[in-house]
Amino acid sequence: MSLRLAPSSKASSAGSASVLDTSNSYGLHDTMRFGMRQIANEVTGKHPLENRLAEWENTQEELKMNMARNMYGMHAPIKLAMERSLVIKARGPSMLPQRSNLGLDILMGKDETIDFEDFLNVPEMSTDMVDPHTVMEHQLGLRV
Repeated sequence: MSLRLAPSSKASSAGSASVLDTSNSYGLHDTMRFGMRQIANEVTGKHPLENRLAEWENTQEELKMNMARNMYGMHAPIKLAMERSLVIKARGPSMLPQRSNLGLDILMGKDETIDFEDFLNVPEMSTDMVDPHTVMEHQLGLRV
């Protein structure tokens, strides 16, 4: 249980093993066990802030779940996780873009914030605008 407000500045070690960690008995990278070697991960160091930005939402979500567990008991985070998984699996009308999930936004608290996706993702400028009547006719086989 961690009540961390900000993610760690240290990058997670998953997937970033060095050649020394993945070498076989001959001192070479063992591709069969550890996959293809990515030299870019070994050569370029990452800025500590990059990991914090990548893990920000996960850390905040973990903090909310831990606080809910401490305040309301174990059932609260389990209920929240179950509601989110149900909303993610449920599909709305097929004419809506897949990135639009209002129910998940409400459960995650993103309906109260304005992000760059909200004003830069203008539907009039989108390339996937579809007439809802055409989509329903196609799904129901009413139009050839």
